[in-house]
Parts: sequence; C-alpha cells; structure tokens
Amino acid sequence: MKLQYAPFLLPLWPESPEQEALNRFIRSHRIIQVRKELVSMENQHHWAILVEFLDTPVKESNETGKSKIDYKELLSPEDFALFSKLREVRKKLAEDNGLPVYAVCTNEQLAEIAKQKPLTVTACTKIEGIGQGKAEKYVPAFIACITGTTDAKTGDLF
Repeated sequence: MKLQYAPFLLPLWPESPEQEALNRFIRSHRIIQVRKELVSMENQHHWAILVEFLDTPVKESNETGKSKIDYKELLSPEDFALFSKLREVRKKLAEDNGLPVYAVCTNEQLAEIAKQKPLTVTACTKIEGIGQGKAEKYVPAFIACITGTTDAKTGDLF
C-alpha cells in the first residue's frame, strides 16, 4: 500500500461536473488528507485541490460507511509510536474536559502531529482543523508528549 496524489481544479460555482468528479473520487478511495488553495487563472477563480490517498480500495468499517485507516501502515514505526502516545494524551484531555476524543483532535490531526512533531502552538495551527482556540487549550500537552517533558497544567510526565 502506498500514498498517491490526485489533483483537482474546481470552479467556484456550486454543482459543477468537476465537483461531482471530486466527490465520486473521495467516496471511492481511502483519503488521508485534502489540501486546497484558492487560485486565479485567466481572471477566473478556482479551488486547486490535492487529494492524498492510499492505493487500496475503501473498506467499510461499520454500518455508518466510514472507512478505517490503518495508521500503523501509514506512519513510520517511530511516528506510529508517538501517534499511540498522542492518542493516550488525547484520551486523558477528552476525559478531563468531558468531551469525545474526536472533539479534542481527530486521528488524522494526531497523525500529522506525529509526522511533523511541531514544538510550538503556532506550528500546530498550520495543521488543518486545529484552530487557535483548540491549539491553545490542547497542544501544550501534545508538545510535552513530543518532547518527553512534564505537562505544565497536569504535572503528568509523557
């Protein structure tokens, strides 16, 4: 299984044939990440979209139709070990705040943190889906996990 990329260029108006092609593609592949950027070409604006996906077919994990990504296959052994520790930190943060784990951070965001190993709150805000509020509240614990230091809020050693 290997990562692949698919580029798409969508006009800004809704319900274009290009948008439907992108939606069909996303439904039929195991998507890892989607990056988008607004571009201007010949006085027209478009979304340039790059889809990162695995070359294996989508497997249904349950009745809801969500696909399951095996991060052990996707990440290096070192990154996967960090990803596992980050999941433990996320679980504790979720329990402490009375939230579901995905409200703290998704697995996709944790995988990006494990790959990038950001050492500042600002660096984490560059990861899609992690805004300033979420970063300020939860990222210090993730940084403590990455660096192997004590979390200033809880005193826990990661």
